[in-house]
Amino acid sequence: MSLTDSHCHIDAPEFDADRGEIVARAAAAGVTRLIAPAVSAGGWPKLREVSRAYAQVEAAYGLHPMYLDEHRPGHLSQLREWIERERPAAIGECGLDFFVEGLDPDLQREFLIGQLRLAREFDLPVILHARRAVDEVTALLRRIGGLRGVVHSFSGSLQQAGILCEMGFLLGFGGPVTHARANRLRGIVASIPIERLLLETDAPDQPDAAIRGQRNEPSRLPAIAQTIAELRGVSLENLAERTAANAVALFGPPR
Repeated sequence: MSLTDSHCHIDAPEFDADRGEIVARAAAAGVTRLIAPAVSAGGWPKLREVSRAYAQVEAAYGLHPMYLDEHRPGHLSQLREWIERERPAAIGECGLDFFVEGLDPDLQREFLIGQLRLAREFDLPVILHARRAVDEVTALLRRIGGLRGVVHSFSGSLQQAGILCEMGFLLGFGGPVTHARANRLRGIVASIPIERLLLETDAPDQPDAAIRGQRNEPSRLPAIAQTIAELRGVSLENLAERTAANAVALFGPPR
């Protein structure tokens, strides 16, 4: 069995002390591919070094809306240079966050639109963050056009999920779906087309129910996959195979 963690922040400082052990544990658990999206320009060099150190780790470069205070207009030009030089797996993490107070919505839109245009220009997938902003993110995807990607840690409605799937986008699901009270989320993950489904941990954040309150890591992906397989009425092996194939279709083959 080979699983792809389509969204984990393996470059995060929470992993600085034992990153090698974390990657090794993931491999031992069958998690053989880790897509690692950046959150700010200041972190791009570190992420590049991590991806060079571990063959399983593939970098995506972008500007996360929650780190808006760290972004500068010139970072979009720098992102173009990084894309041309580094040839990342994707652009991201980018998007809109209307949940966290104090994040200028207009400035968020400016950075997102800039990154979407780069994704279209370089024909790269986008890794999207959309918290209380699914409709607006969807509208921007339609407006820019010519895009493909994944809305990670999807938390919208079944109707919103359906629209994104019809547009050809994938949806990422992780630890939250393992919580017994997440009925709406479980219903969505059980019903969307398998071709639109990706697995993720969002490590070190969003731990699954069994490790609530602890540091998350990619080796926990099989627990998430097992829950989703049960919700969909398929075997773990089948789900692993199909979602890994979805990752290849979106990000290309593993390095």
